[in-house]
Amino acid sequence: MKKILLLILLLPLFSQLLFAQSIQKSRVIILSDIEADPDDTQSFVRLMLYSNGLDIEGIIATTSCWKKTSIAPESIVRIVKAYGKVQPNLKKHAPDYPEEEALLAKIKKGLPEYGMSGVGKGKDSEGSEWIIKILEKNDDRPLWISVWGGVNTLAQALYKIDRTKSKREAKRLIAKLRVYTISDQDDSGIWIRNNFPELFYIVSPGDNYGSATWSAINSVINDIDNTTISNNWLAENIQQGHGPLSAVYPDVSWGMEGDTPSWLNLIPNGLGDPEHPEWGGWGGRYEFYLPEFSEKNSSVGSGVPNEPETRKIWTNASDNYTPFIPNDYGRTIKPVSDTFKGDKVSLWRWRDDFQNDFAARMDWCTKSFDEANHPPVPVLEGPGQITVRSGEGFELEAINSTDPDGDSFSFLWFNYPEAGSYKEPVKLGSPENSHGIYVVAPKVEKEETFHFILKITDRGKPQLSGYKRVIVTVLPK
Repeated sequence: MKKILLLILLLPLFSQLLFAQSIQKSRVIILSDIEADPDDTQSFVRLMLYSNGLDIEGIIATTSCWKKTSIAPESIVRIVKAYGKVQPNLKKHAPDYPEEEALLAKIKKGLPEYGMSGVGKGKDSEGSEWIIKILEKNDDRPLWISVWGGVNTLAQALYKIDRTKSKREAKRLIAKLRVYTISDQDDSGIWIRNNFPELFYIVSPGDNYGSATWSAINSVINDIDNTTISNNWLAENIQQGHGPLSAVYPDVSWGMEGDTPSWLNLIPNGLGDPEHPEWGGWGGRYEFYLPEFSEKNSSVGSGVPNEPETRKIWTNASDNYTPFIPNDYGRTIKPVSDTFKGDKVSLWRWRDDFQNDFAARMDWCTKSFDEANHPPVPVLEGPGQITVRSGEGFELEAINSTDPDGDSFSFLWFNYPEAGSYKEPVKLGSPENSHGIYVVAPKVEKEETFHFILKITDRGKPQLSGYKRVIVTVLPK
């Protein structure tokens, strides 16, 4: 009887462990000009709360156009030590939070030199050598370089790889790299893109931050509720009353967490796929093309050169988005009268979701599992990719979705036209807030793909969402 009781008590833990093991985590190295602006510290606080879902392989203090001659690794140490004080409580909510000591060992230094003056013979640093070391590990997963400031530490690693490795080995190592830079914050970004044309690179080029997709994380958008990026919301939900990690989250000076979008799409939340920036997710949506050169790509006087791109890059992509809002009677949701369009839309459309998720994880720092909220778990009745014929009907069903806290939850299905090859919206054949929907595939002349998103949102506090994506391939008759 005692053995049976023990098994019953351990079942939830086993299920958490199995779930954690079933998701392939993204590997990431952070390059940060921390102390150039308080937003790097803000992004690090959030990163610590999502460190259970990522393999953080390195955290490198760098320079940028805003901090040209010094680096501040000690500030990263301070944040990781604050995380260490709450990590035991975080593990009550998810098992994979890394130990403080493991993260401290991965904090490295770039050269305290600006841009290309820190790239070349004799310019190796602890940080650039670490990037090469991690690239050479026996691990086939891509290595993401999340760049919050200048990118010259990566440039030096590439410079050395190019000059010390065989062409075959250099090609193999570079093929594993995935780079997302928060615009251009030194002159080594354009050098990298010009000299390593096969390198996977996401950027809104230049230093015109206002036109960059990532800036939507802190942009005040007209005609929507911007509460979750307000200073009052941050004070109540993030900065105060949630333990030592909460207390190191600084006030906004320029913009809230401008660096966070560089890794948001790496979070395994069921919505995006890091290998497909064109699918979209919490960090925005990006397409692969050669952008037209514009003098407007430079606007903040950083001194970073604004030059034409010589190759295709992953960059800004426009979404059309019609939000749903609560409805007092009848169907519980209804679309608003306005449709929003633009590249920033691809990010801010998810903003309330990821802000609420951040707030819930901050609760995990001090609350027990029973006291806090956790995201619902969508469960599809069928595969995430299906093939149908033109004009054929099909069903998408998620009736067996669950919530770990026993909360009730709502369903929302919608078509994401921009993520597929068929750009016209596909009408859903039954209420979009039902656990299942029926869709008739449109008539097509050639093979097309359609993306459908399932979002389920609980009624806990704060309200949290989980996602599943279904990709439908439609063949002509």
